Parts: sequence; structure tokens; C-alpha cells
Amino acid sequence: MSSITLDHLLAACRPGGASVLTSVTPLEPAAGPHASVAPAKFTERGNSVFAYERRFWEGKAVDAVLIDSKQSQNNRLEAAVSAAITDGDEVLSAMPRIELRFEDGQAYSDIDLPHRAFDGQIRAGTINGEPATASPDYRALRDATVSHARALIERSPMTLLLGGWDASRKSNQGRYRSILVGEIIGILADQDGDPASHQSKRGGARIDPLGMQINLADKDRKAIAEAQKSELSKGTYENAMKKKQASTLGLGGIPPALEQLGGVTCQAIIRSHVLSFAALRALRFDCESPEGDVACRAVLAALALNGLARSDSELLLRANCDLVESGPARVTLDKRYGEKESLAPLTILEAQALLSAALDYARERAGLVWDGSVLMVEGNPAVLNAAVDDAQDE
Repeated sequence: MSSITLDHLLAACRPGGASVLTSVTPLEPAAGPHASVAPAKFTERGNSVFAYERRFWEGKAVDAVLIDSKQSQNNRLEAAVSAAITDGDEVLSAMPRIELRFEDGQAYSDIDLPHRAFDGQIRAGTINGEPATASPDYRALRDATVSHARALIERSPMTLLLGGWDASRKSNQGRYRSILVGEIIGILADQDGDPASHQSKRGGARIDPLGMQINLADKDRKAIAEAQKSELSKGTYENAMKKKQASTLGLGGIPPALEQLGGVTCQAIIRSHVLSFAALRALRFDCESPEGDVACRAVLAALALNGLARSDSELLLRANCDLVESGPARVTLDKRYGEKESLAPLTILEAQALLSAALDYARERAGLVWDGSVLMVEGNPAVLNAAVDDAQDE
């Protein structure tokens, strides 16, 4: 079985080419089929819940649980690409990007920020001393369109690949759908009754070697909280000042209790990705010939496959959700009219070679500029100083 080549990508990126490329991988709990897995949690009316859905599997409708969402899968791809750039990867380091830097040394790129090129952190910053939104370099990105996307592919290609929406702009909002989508679902082992009735509870406990109870006087508890005030979240500090329990400051033990969501048992776990060539073909890049547009689309497709090869090799989801591949990925290229071509999954090295070849072709046919340049944005210190993370108080 052959692997996907640049010729495959170019053919798919031309009018009338393949609609999609799919990759479907069977997974299983690392500890074995007896082990439960912790799906993604969502908030519903103030409570943490799992997302259950009806899916079609092996010829029938079944109850399934969402283990990793589309957004999360895309974030994992971004993290893998960002890590490769940090490590000095020769091919990915050529990708142009936006970088947000704060005075304290913190730095984030458009690959890391949730809204990519149109993120509010970027819009709140400055470029060469003027508001980012007034900078010609940044305005060119906001003024780009699906039919004139050259500025974005040469500054923030991840926005084109994974999607972006310039939602706060009063007019001419840029909207780019995700070219790549993916998810991990689990088919519940028990298909009888309410799916939520089959989820386990997780026990929580904490042992303090000094004692299960630490009975501090009010003045002592408040003094400890005051001494740590600059490092405590607002919620923790206020609770410590009002409540008498030392546990608000992490002191003393917590008896075992079955209160938190645990996991579910699955008879099958499936990871799937869909790369849409139909969506890629909607993009145009102000090239002198149609083949230049084809070449630029192929670069985005190769970037997607490169990121997938990296992110799929790192099955790092969350605690109590360690998974392994139970079989090879089934990669399928749509050939139109019901015909399909099976391809071998790409290794990271093969994906590197494919992206490198796509870049060479686009530089020649479209004059594409990927030179590793960075549009530097100075982060707004007011935003940084106002940032609070109260997640620890939940």
C-alpha cells in the first residue's frame, strides 16, 4: 500500500478532485478492555457532565460518548506543530507566524492562541508602538477574504487550516471554516438504559501527615492567607478570610468521597479525522495562474498531514484516559463517484518530506513566501495584569 504523495495532493486540490481524505484509527484503554476511560467534561447548568450522543456503528444506532472534541483535537495538532518549531524543526520553522510577547517574557504565537490571527490578545496589543488594529501588516490579514487569502497563508496559515472568525469587527469580518476536523468517540459497553447511569464516580481524598484536622484560630488562618495573598487566586483568598476551615488553604486531610465524575467503559474507541479538499478548493491566493492556487492549497493539505502525523503519535489526553492504538490507521482518499483509494498512514519523516516538496512546488509555481518571518505584537500589560485563574477553586 502506497503513502500519499504530492501528486495526490495536487490532483485533489484541482477542480473536480477528491472531496476528502479520511483517517480512522481504532484505540483501546492502555490497561486493557476492563479499564474505564475519562471522557471530556463539559459544563451544563453549573454541573460537570459527559457528552453522550447517538451514533451509527456496525450497522446499528448506538450510544456513544465524546472522548475528545473537534476543538481539542485541533488544539493537540497546534501544540505538536508549536513544539516542533520550538525544537527548531527545519521545515516547520519556515512557517510564518504572529507572536505575542509580554514584558515579563511570556510569548505566544497565533498557533497557540484560541482565535489564531484574530485573537483578542493580538488585537489588544501594539505593533511598532501603534495599536495592532491600525498596523498595515495586521490590517492586511483582517482584510483578506476566502477569494484573496494570500496575506493569511503568508502570515498565519494555521488560521486557514483550522479556522478563524474575526467576530469583533463591525464589518468585513473574515470567516474561515476549519479545513481539518477530528474527534475521538467511545461506543459504550452497555447499550441498555440511560447512558449516564453507566458512568462511574471517582473517589477523592487527601491525607495530611500532620493531622486530618487542622483547627486554626481565626487570626492565624487569616495571617497565613494574608502572607500568601499575592499568590492566591481571588476566590481562594476570600474563602480563607471568611470560612473557618483550614482546608481552604490546603491544610488538613479530606476524607474519601465518591463525588466526582469518573469514567465510562467502552466496547470500542475510534479516532477519526477528515481533511476537506472541497473546502481547500474554495480558497484562492491571488496567483498568476490557477496552478498557483493549487500549489498553495497543497501546502495547507501537507501542513495538515504533518500536524496529524505528529499529534496522532502522542496519545496524551488527560488523567485516567491513557489510550493505545489497537490497529493501524485506515487512510482513505475519496476518488469521487463512490470510488476510494486506500493509503498507508504517514510517519513524521514522510510527512516532513511531503510538506517540504509541497513548499518547493508552491515557491516555484506561486511565489509563496514561507521564510520563518514573525510579525511581533507587544502584549497589553493591562490584560496580563488582569488575568486570573480560579480553576483551582472548583
